[in-house]
Amino acid sequence: MFEAIKKRLSAKISLTLAGVLLLLTIGVAAYIIHEQEQMMVNLTLEKAKLAAILGAKMYGTNLEEAIDNGVITANEAFDRNYQLIKGYDWSENPKYHTSYDFLTDKSMIVFLDKFLETKDFIFAVGADINGYVPTHNTKYQMPITNDPSKDLIGNRSKRIFNDKVGLAAARNTTAGFLQVYQRDTGETMWDVSSPIYVKGKHWGGFRIAVSIVQIEKQKNALLWSLVFIFATFILVILGTIFLLIKRAVKPIEMLSAVADKVSIGESLEEKIQAQSIDEIGTLTKSIDRLRASMKAALDRLGE
Repeated sequence: MFEAIKKRLSAKISLTLAGVLLLLTIGVAAYIIHEQEQMMVNLTLEKAKLAAILGAKMYGTNLEEAIDNGVITANEAFDRNYQLIKGYDWSENPKYHTSYDFLTDKSMIVFLDKFLETKDFIFAVGADINGYVPTHNTKYQMPITNDPSKDLIGNRSKRIFNDKVGLAAARNTTAGFLQVYQRDTGETMWDVSSPIYVKGKHWGGFRIAVSIVQIEKQKNALLWSLVFIFATFILVILGTIFLLIKRAVKPIEMLSAVADKVSIGESLEEKIQAQSIDEIGTLTKSIDRLRASMKAALDRLGE
């Protein structure tokens, strides 16, 4: 096979161009894939930052309206006297009531769940300055089973999340604050938070969790789609190059065959017609002149 390639000019040219094109395409593809993946991650996180800002504004507005309407007082909105809910004190994660959690259970749950319509988001909650979450998303308020492993995932409402990330998110005063969160369920995610203000006072933070696993799935899907596109591109280009070179070299192969015959004194009577005016045409005329010269020389010897 290698010997056959060495003997064919079209094959050598095609393989050389194919190698150069392949390296260039791989380099360009790797760069584009990296940039597209980074753009996708940045867009997702930017979406989460906007969602956290919007959620914080809505959460604070909801509490302020409740105060203005006399449903709760300002002091009750900032209640930090957490009352242990009996029946949950057996758990490592006890639950608490406050003076306002009845309000968030009724008025917050719908808009909190709305954020989870974005498949990249794992949870969306408001946490007071100590990390207390009065109301979690519906999917995390499943009935208690008394199975710690199930309840850890299925029922997370009215807990105090005072881990390092939870407290940083609750006490953060920067819009779109980004952290990596190692959840106690074993999941790793991005935590994006924005401060919640009630009557001008920092109440806590609104937290949006972004699924790293979901982002990786999207990145893999993007990777394979781009790989398919570039692979198809390479195959089409290489096929086109091979056909064009083969077509371009074909006259040279024909001239090579004619030159072989002329070199041994055959086909000297047949004029070699030039089919083009390019370099191949010039070479054809040169070989034809050689044919004519050899014929004339042989004719003289015959005399």
